[in-house]
Amino acid sequence: MKVKVITRNPDKYIRETKQDIHRCFRNYDRELHPFQSTREYVRALNATKLERVFAKPFVGNLDGHRDGIAVMAKSYSKIALIASGAYDGEVKIWYVANKKCLASVNAHSGYCRGIAFCGDGSKIITIGDDKKIMTWSYDLDHEDDEPPKPTNMIITKSVLASLSHSFDGPWYATSGETCYIWDESRNEPLKELKWGVDLLQDIKYNPTETTILAACGSDRSIILYDQRETKPIRKLVMTLRSNQLSWNPMQAFHFTVANEDHNLYTYDTRQLTHPLKIHQGHVGSATSVDYAPTGREFVSGSYDKTIRIFDAAKANSREVYHTKRMQHVTCVNWSMDNKFIFSGSDEMNLRVWKANASEKLGSLQMREKNAFNYNTVLKEKYAAHPSVRRIAQHRQVPKMVYNEQTKLRASKQSEKRKEENRRQNSKPGTVPYVPEAKKHIVSTE
Repeated sequence: MKVKVITRNPDKYIRETKQDIHRCFRNYDRELHPFQSTREYVRALNATKLERVFAKPFVGNLDGHRDGIAVMAKSYSKIALIASGAYDGEVKIWYVANKKCLASVNAHSGYCRGIAFCGDGSKIITIGDDKKIMTWSYDLDHEDDEPPKPTNMIITKSVLASLSHSFDGPWYATSGETCYIWDESRNEPLKELKWGVDLLQDIKYNPTETTILAACGSDRSIILYDQRETKPIRKLVMTLRSNQLSWNPMQAFHFTVANEDHNLYTYDTRQLTHPLKIHQGHVGSATSVDYAPTGREFVSGSYDKTIRIFDAAKANSREVYHTKRMQHVTCVNWSMDNKFIFSGSDEMNLRVWKANASEKLGSLQMREKNAFNYNTVLKEKYAAHPSVRRIAQHRQVPKMVYNEQTKLRASKQSEKRKEENRRQNSKPGTVPYVPEAKKHIVSTE
């Protein structure tokens, strides 16, 4: 039998006398430096610190409304164009590039409940508490201060709560007591879709499968529609009500809802028995949500006066934005160039934020681009290191939010401890284990 062993020559690593220096083995490959990892770690740590030093996300505000902002919509054909509707029924069209209000009109008496751009971006459709569906045309090149003129007005039988325009075609949907499908060229609805709900408070078209819609109901339900069918497709009932919904523009089956229990839930329409991910961080009711055009991230607004940016595949937010003046956030939108976020709140201001808080605006030289790319790679490589992770994740939040987070954390730990004690002190099987993802769903139909 042959036995192979590792052998080393002692003359290569043992000193002949005690006065000799220790022999140091060195790799003479020029591409492998003995201190490469140490240098890269220091550079990654410095890059993470500088990222937090230069994190100034607030760009500016659009001031002009005389009441709190209720709804907001972005144009999918013109990047710098957004429209906002207020509690007093006033509608404004903004050109964000120069922070200019292009048009302002008193569209409705009472709340402006919904607003949407038509496919070519030349018209907007608004709905309000006065049971009217108004279509407005405006001219971007017109220099006079003439308000937009209504090209069409439809008076409905019931109050409407939300509006969404199709991404492909002249159709738009309104929600209220039921879901109606409309055509821009007709004054009567094409179709009515009903499933025994008192009020559908939000409705959204799917940007990929353009005939699919989803709506949030007042009975804590989420209903899926297909405008080619004569009745709704699926229904999901949660423990608390969902306020708003947003589809993932890159994954046709995924959507995220903002819920009253402070969380956001991402679902797959093929498997509605449990959410794919529960996104936590808010300490007040999540009121609004909107996806980035890349589909990898989304932004949410809440009653806790903060805005959070989430990775679609992660539970915790990567950024939290807030100011001292900002009140309850009612609506959020992510710009189509993936660089900015728009938010509307109760104190009559539209705010513009950077999607990447430390990003430098304006043109960059090639040396700056290369340095930013190099630092980004280093931060990703050493992201799991404790010091780098601690600095990258640290955020200053208002005292109210910090205290509420502490209370919620203690409450969740107490509930888990109580459930575990009940399970250990009961007969086997009487207190079954229910995953956290399934606790928030009541039924699916």
